[in-house]
Amino acid sequence: MDNLDKETQDRINQWLSSEYDKDTVALVQKLIDDKQETELLDSFYKELEFGTGGLRGIMGVGSNRMNKYTIGKATQGLANYLKKQFPNQQIKVAVSYDSRNNSQAFGHLVADVFSANDIQVYLFKELRPTPMLSFAVRHFACQGGVMLTASHNPKEYNGYKAYWNDGGQLVSPHDKNVITEVNAIRSVSEIKFNRVENNIVLVGEEFDHIYIQANKHLSIHPEAVHAAQDLKIVYSSIHGTGITIVPKMLQAWGFENIITVEEQDKPDGNFPTVVYPNPEEEEAMSMAKRKGQEVGADIIMATDPDADRVGLAVKNKQGEYQLLNGNQIGSLLTYYVLSSKKSKSELQENDYIVKTIVTTNLIADIGESFKVKCYETLTGFKYIGEVITDVLGKEKYLVGGEESYGFLVGDLVRDKDAVNACAFIAEMAAYYKGEGQTLFDVLLQLYKTYGFYQEKLISLTKKGKAGADEIRQMMANLRADLPKTLGGVRVKEVRDYENREATHLLTGEKTAIDLPKSDVLQFITVDGDVISARPSGTEPKIKFYCSVKESLIDISLYDSIAAKLENKVKNIMADIIKE
Repeated sequence: MDNLDKETQDRINQWLSSEYDKDTVALVQKLIDDKQETELLDSFYKELEFGTGGLRGIMGVGSNRMNKYTIGKATQGLANYLKKQFPNQQIKVAVSYDSRNNSQAFGHLVADVFSANDIQVYLFKELRPTPMLSFAVRHFACQGGVMLTASHNPKEYNGYKAYWNDGGQLVSPHDKNVITEVNAIRSVSEIKFNRVENNIVLVGEEFDHIYIQANKHLSIHPEAVHAAQDLKIVYSSIHGTGITIVPKMLQAWGFENIITVEEQDKPDGNFPTVVYPNPEEEEAMSMAKRKGQEVGADIIMATDPDADRVGLAVKNKQGEYQLLNGNQIGSLLTYYVLSSKKSKSELQENDYIVKTIVTTNLIADIGESFKVKCYETLTGFKYIGEVITDVLGKEKYLVGGEESYGFLVGDLVRDKDAVNACAFIAEMAAYYKGEGQTLFDVLLQLYKTYGFYQEKLISLTKKGKAGADEIRQMMANLRADLPKTLGGVRVKEVRDYENREATHLLTGEKTAIDLPKSDVLQFITVDGDVISARPSGTEPKIKFYCSVKESLIDISLYDSIAAKLENKVKNIMADIIKE
């Protein structure tokens, strides 16, 4: 083990001590005996930290893995922080979990630690989606909450999303402060693992009705649903929590023709029918698309394991089912909500929408056309939730979303909500069907009105410590040698969110960026193209986003303009991605 640095070796030695159970010590010792240096380094080179989606990592032994001790330590640190922030109060937290391997066991472990710290726990009896956890935090007036999920990551991952009293994921300063509390725990003996049964309240199926009814009150066009109640909806939960609530929500909304993908109905942490349980991936949506083709569906939807993201396929002009990307779904929802509210004379001066910095500007354009303010946040729905909380009582949130398939209509929760989004997508499809249009028709009309936006995301996976180092170097290289042109088009502005400064290359003028610090570089060309580079906060990836735009004078030109923009994106990406 000569190649391991001292800090890593010290952590390994600590995990070999009698503080840890015999099975854990044996697993660590086996890695040493088998000379698994790379695995040891990746498992112990750091402590797991909260990123844009909380604590997330591969399951296994080690300080950089998801296991009994890292989860116990995180929970003890969160419990300590909650007690400091809410002194002399009976602290309450909500805990839920998804279908991933070990999620239920981890959920009960989290409940045990909180209960041992004299914190009242509202523990879901069975797996339920992330948005229901956020809703529960607010409903039960909790000071915090925890969701055990790794969202759409591969099956070897699990995760721990921590929530504050507003129902939103931890943001500054709480995220950093909780880490400080977690890091202050030096010994496993400081973690209280012994469950106190009297401090745990089980949340059963009756809570589904409360959540569903609260959402149903948000419906904008119930008459359109009634008129198209036989809308043919194909839905897949991709072996996740969505199956427990999405069909119920759609039925309560008034839809009577819901067809699920039976092979993917059963919750299963091995996700046996897909490579990745991510509705952003075409492969993950393939079974749902096949089912849709079989039955002639109006819309096809699929949610990720914790049901906070939704993918959508609709019929295009050729009558084929086409997957829409997150930017397109978000734009359609934004237009539907704003245009419907306007037609009912319900838009108010203090209404607003929200998008993230890497999400299409089409959403902002739609907002501007309806004279509705559009807030822009860093990547991660927790920042959208933070905006909702910050202006609560002064301004009214209508709809928000991010390109990574996360959306929310109304402010019942403070996180992305695919259950809520599925209901609104179905209502939207029913409404436009009554107008003689498909969702694809509406999308083309948006492009004709606001401009044809074409977006692409390329993710490069770089695993382990070596991968993390490589990603850091890629960002450093970009900053050291800023591109002057991309795809043959001159760059006019560089926004560096790390130093919170925008540089206008044509004038040399520098302006401050009024957002928290984040490791993101953004390039804006003279054509208005937006290209972003960003290391993921939840996966071992670096992501490159590209958005280009051109006028669509006539819908008949859609295919030719799409091909032209696709080529432009290809050339831009070839210039920005240097491996």
